[in-house]
Amino acid sequence: MRPEKLQAFVLSTSNYGERDRIVSLFTLEHGRLKGFARGARNSRKRFGPALETFARIELQLNHKEGLSPLQSADVITLYSGIRSELGAIAHGLYSCELVECLTPEGHPLPRLYRLLAAYLEQLDSGYVETADRRMFEINLLNILGYRPSLAECSRCGSAFGERGAMMQQGGELVCRFCAATGRQIPSSALNSLNFCLATSRFGQTAFDAEALLTAGILLDESLATHSSRRLKSLAFLQQTCG
Repeated sequence: MRPEKLQAFVLSTSNYGERDRIVSLFTLEHGRLKGFARGARNSRKRFGPALETFARIELQLNHKEGLSPLQSADVITLYSGIRSELGAIAHGLYSCELVECLTPEGHPLPRLYRLLAAYLEQLDSGYVETADRRMFEINLLNILGYRPSLAECSRCGSAFGERGAMMQQGGELVCRFCAATGRQIPSSALNSLNFCLATSRFGQTAFDAEALLTAGILLDESLATHSSRRLKSLAFLQQTCG
């Protein structure tokens, strides 16, 4: 089997034995997969800094089910701007763990690959904003088919309008007639999230304080519902950035 050349982000790494490393990768060509980097722990000559978390790399590996032997890896970018600021590091680690936790293995998701690239580039440029985090999250949910309905009741189909929506357990959004109780999500939050889906550029979305708070509550609930585990990076993000 000839090695295949791929583009990828390093989502996480873990040690294996005394010499080797298992690498979680999000590739443009095959989506998420696991790579086996033999000898990566006791020699940096073969892989250098290419196996650092949220590095963007070009690699060669023998793609197969399970662990794919990693032959070589060259750095495209390490995002040095992210690595120089603690808040940016927290957001970068969080975005990579979200992708690792929510995506299926071996399923190409080029739109999500481009979204992650755009978000890391925004963080690398020095802009670390909660609004950009929320934009990344709603677009990730949308690409994966997990996005809550932002325009109309998920039960009866009536438009939310200026009255906003009521959030139910799991992040479901319904109208006031279908649910008398629940967390109110104002129309300003829904409008801002819809704008996040319409624009392709980070740094362009305007949230007022209430919209940013309530949109965050909705997204946190939705992401927790679809995550198979609690994200370790989330606690670090909350500790670092509030």
